[in-house]
Amino acid sequence: MKKETTQGICAENIFSGFFKKHAAALRNYLYYKFGNEDQADDITQEAFIKLWENCEKVSPEKAKSFLYTVANNATLNQIAHQKVVLEYNKKSPARVTDSQDPQYLMEEEQFKIKLQNAINSLSEAQRTAFLLHRIDGKKYHEIAEILNISVKAVEKRLHGALLQLRKQIDNLP
Repeated sequence: MKKETTQGICAENIFSGFFKKHAAALRNYLYYKFGNEDQADDITQEAFIKLWENCEKVSPEKAKSFLYTVANNATLNQIAHQKVVLEYNKKSPARVTDSQDPQYLMEEEQFKIKLQNAINSLSEAQRTAFLLHRIDGKKYHEIAEILNISVKAVEKRLHGALLQLRKQIDNLP
């Protein structure tokens, strides 16, 4: 165990195991927070590259925190571009081709758009916590660790998000 600490996370088996354990969660976190799959994939890869480049300086205990900090900072550097992409995605819904009833498909597509708009209208903090909890199935304490906030703050964000979503969905025509 002492050898792992002095060597950091540089040992290939340690790094590989760390990657397998955290890559999908980091990618999903970035996607939920910033709304762009390609960017989430790219930043996840960049964060692991930075971790590898700095592996001797980062202990295995601090690697997760380092990884999320690097990923979050890299994404914040691209936030202006991200806002343009989110606006574009809001205005251009995906086409559905299926053999179901066209009326049903149209109503389903309209509801998806309204739901996506309702989720997009949440604050970034609420949206991130909501999607991590509802889509990834993360527990409150896991979300608190990822976002570096208290469990009580996670509860407050989720409660606010649910109230706002209920209000907006109840107002749907």
